[in-house]
Amino acid sequence: MNFSNEVKTALLFIFGIALFLIGFSYLKSNDVFIADRVFYGIYDNTEGLINGTPVTINGYTVGAVESSELLHPSGKIRVTFRVENDFPFSKNSIAQIYESGLIGGKALAVVPASDNAPLAVHRDTLQTSVAPGLTDLVNEKLSPLQEKIESMIVHADSVLIALANVLDTQRQEALRQSIDQFNKTTTALASLTTSLDNNLNSSDGSLNKTFASLERISANAVSITDSLQQAPLGATIRSLQQTSEDLALITSKISAGEGSLGKLIHSDSLINTLNQTSNQAQLLLEDLRLNPKRYVHFSLFGKKNKAYEQPKKSE
Repeated sequence: MNFSNEVKTALLFIFGIALFLIGFSYLKSNDVFIADRVFYGIYDNTEGLINGTPVTINGYTVGAVESSELLHPSGKIRVTFRVENDFPFSKNSIAQIYESGLIGGKALAVVPASDNAPLAVHRDTLQTSVAPGLTDLVNEKLSPLQEKIESMIVHADSVLIALANVLDTQRQEALRQSIDQFNKTTTALASLTTSLDNNLNSSDGSLNKTFASLERISANAVSITDSLQQAPLGATIRSLQQTSEDLALITSKISAGEGSLGKLIHSDSLINTLNQTSNQAQLLLEDLRLNPKRYVHFSLFGKKNKAYEQPKKSE
């Protein structure tokens, strides 16, 4: 069949338009040969999200962002995106904008909801959220730290000002002298440490001699302890115990009045007899002193003895 030039030109023009539309859709990441579903999401801010940005489910690319539209008068932004995969998810799933990398801009992910809600269908509007990016997280962490650092700097400045007001020239000189004294003390401690080290390491040091003496004393104490352990302490203790029992028996007998010593302690007859004998001896000595001729005399012709008269007791 022969076509006229006009028909050929028209067919060629239609083919060119179709090819242009297919190429344009491909450049917009819209494959005209694959059936897809269109969904919407409404956001307060979509900075960094551009047309053609991939749409993912669990990290797997299932579509792309098709367009963004500013709504009037709320000022919110409606994002239209396509899902070319037939993966089912519920109406409660979330269309979340997130950072795809440090310098990779923004991307959109569908976070499927694990519930029993009806499945999302073509032209549904999903719930939305915006995940905080690295910059937001850094700002969130650094802002409190920045405030603390600023507060610390202010306090440090106040402390330095107060210290400058307190430390006048005289106090600064006193502080310098204290530091000098501390340096001298440190030097003295170092010298003392060196001296102790020399005494400990030298065989002629006084500390080593002291330690040697203590070692000999310890050895002697050990020897004495060994000697005491080898001595018949058991027999000696038993002998002392027997002696103690004998002394206790003797003491009990004396307390009971048994034996001569017991009778002497408990009976007054012997003491009374001794007192009486002592009194009579005193009387005899007194009479002998007063009347010596009565007991000792010499007579050539003999003399009659006088009768004994007991002297009167002096008051």
